[in-house]
Amino acid sequence: MTDTNIESILHENRSFPPPQDFAAKARITPAELAALATEAQRDNVGFWTRLAREELSWHTKFKQALDDSQAPNYRWFADGILNASYNCLDVHLAANGDKPAIIFEGEPGDSHTLTYRQLTVEVCRFANALKAQGIEPGDRVVIYMPMVPEAIIAMQACARIGATHSVVFGGFSANSLRDRINDASARMVITADGGWRGGKSVELKAAVDAALADSGRSVEKVIVFKRTGEPVAMREGRDLWWSDAVKGQRDRCEPAWVGAEHPLFLLYTSGSTGKPKGIQHSTAGYLLSTKLSSQWVFDLRDDDVFWCTADIGWVTGHSYVCYGPLAAGATIVMYEGAPMYPDGGRFWKICEKLGVTIFYTAPTALRALMKLGNELPAKYDLSKLRLLGSVGEPINPEAWIWYHTVIGKQRCPIVDTWWQTETGAIMASPIPGVTATKPGSCTNPIPGIDMAIVDDEGHVISNPDQGGWLVVRKPWPGMLRTIWGDNARYLSNYWARFGNRYYVAGDTAHQDQDGYFWCLGRADDVLKVSGHRLGTMEIESAFVAHPHVAETAVVSRLHEIKGESIFAFVVCRGTRPTGADADRLAAELREFVGKELGAIAKPDDIRFADNLPKTRSGKIMRRLLRAIARDEEITEDISTLENPAIVEQLRGRT
Repeated sequence: MTDTNIESILHENRSFPPPQDFAAKARITPAELAALATEAQRDNVGFWTRLAREELSWHTKFKQALDDSQAPNYRWFADGILNASYNCLDVHLAANGDKPAIIFEGEPGDSHTLTYRQLTVEVCRFANALKAQGIEPGDRVVIYMPMVPEAIIAMQACARIGATHSVVFGGFSANSLRDRINDASARMVITADGGWRGGKSVELKAAVDAALADSGRSVEKVIVFKRTGEPVAMREGRDLWWSDAVKGQRDRCEPAWVGAEHPLFLLYTSGSTGKPKGIQHSTAGYLLSTKLSSQWVFDLRDDDVFWCTADIGWVTGHSYVCYGPLAAGATIVMYEGAPMYPDGGRFWKICEKLGVTIFYTAPTALRALMKLGNELPAKYDLSKLRLLGSVGEPINPEAWIWYHTVIGKQRCPIVDTWWQTETGAIMASPIPGVTATKPGSCTNPIPGIDMAIVDDEGHVISNPDQGGWLVVRKPWPGMLRTIWGDNARYLSNYWARFGNRYYVAGDTAHQDQDGYFWCLGRADDVLKVSGHRLGTMEIESAFVAHPHVAETAVVSRLHEIKGESIFAFVVCRGTRPTGADADRLAAELREFVGKELGAIAKPDDIRFADNLPKTRSGKIMRRLLRAIARDEEITEDISTLENPAIVEQLRGRT
């Protein structure tokens, strides 16, 4: 083993076969999954070709499936013509027009439902409003909205007229919003007066005004949806209320038939290091990948109530709120507010109230809820849940087990999914009626996806105790097409490392003796301790296996002897220990982690905190933690933190 390889030091051997009752009714049987995998392996392009013809409604059918003449700028179904909104809405009207499409739950408790027919009418009216304001195919429209149905209506309306939308997460600051508006040269911003979050009104229109104050010259119009009723400034000639924009608009809008490679949307990465990257996704390939993965991974049935808790400002909200489930004709839930408002039972209350059958959320949310104990979810009737999902980062085994036993009552399969903004849709996941699951593993690639783990020279790694780079060896329809306005950056970020042979995810992983994939964290989060390269996820999982620990985040600190040492930020179940109690628990945790993983993984530093620094989407800001551990100046944009005040505590000052 060279010192460039990553060691796998966590050994998780528990395995859970699909519950018999679930498997008996599952959408995909073992034989069907094997047939799909065999077809994809024999003829990968032919596999995607057949599915694209069967699953999507085309205005003009494509003749060429994959154009690799300018690889790695791949093009799929490029001579075909279609419309994404038509595929999400119109195709369902004849048979399921009166089926609920969106069930909305506002944080204050207001709720309403839109059927597919009603949603189509609202999308058409708003699409006509956009056209009336001069928006044309190819124009970029920035959407900066709370989690209300109008956000989906705005996205679908853009798709309907061929405009390219760029959704900006409502927690981003005015400066972050400004950068994205400018990079996309957006002609319009769609926003709201505000939204509800944690019992408070979050100002959105004010942030738009600030973003446009000294820039945003490309923006001609701002449409404002009235959600909170808080007074906002309206600039004459530029700003108009949503209600005024749609007044008198026809409830039918002929779709703009666009090429399969037409940019459906741009989605910017956080930009914590340098200029934000505008990830560009196509129309047909993206829609095909999100629809199929929704059906396969979530075992969608006609009577399901599907709740993906992600905000539409992130790719998970694009793929598994706005596009994938709607293309599959599912009923989705949208919740506006915070998971802990008015208390930590809000998620479970909504599941009970709305009869949620499929629940898809992030490990960070689960660990926060787990910290509150088992009694809270026990107050709610979760008997309609039949499938659970995890997304956003590797889920540690103890959180997985809690999810399985406390929430799923050991009867709901868990689909632990691996994918990225760049991949567009789920790449690896259990197929719930077939795959035996292991806590913390995303198991296998879904049919049509060719993943591998390679060393620094690009050679496939076969040793189950050795990790390396996670790569994808064949193009797939849902992949990003480029970085908006910067194709050179696309090539260097995702392809150059191995001479354009593989898509490089930026994650590290290993495969176990059964071939299951285990993600070890981002490549830039790998710690090098005394010559050993260790993944953060395994160390964090060992911490959380301790009965007093609810959540932890591990980063490196420079060490004059070891090179780097392990610095752990720990959130305990119950109250945060201080003084001698903190010292005793820290010593106990060091020994515990050493016993679980070996002495090399013992942390040098442990700091206890009430919470970890998370964005409103639940992402832990690890670069911020690294700066704190190393006593460096904080250069991160912390405006998206759920609780900015936690920074001083993490510094050890409170």
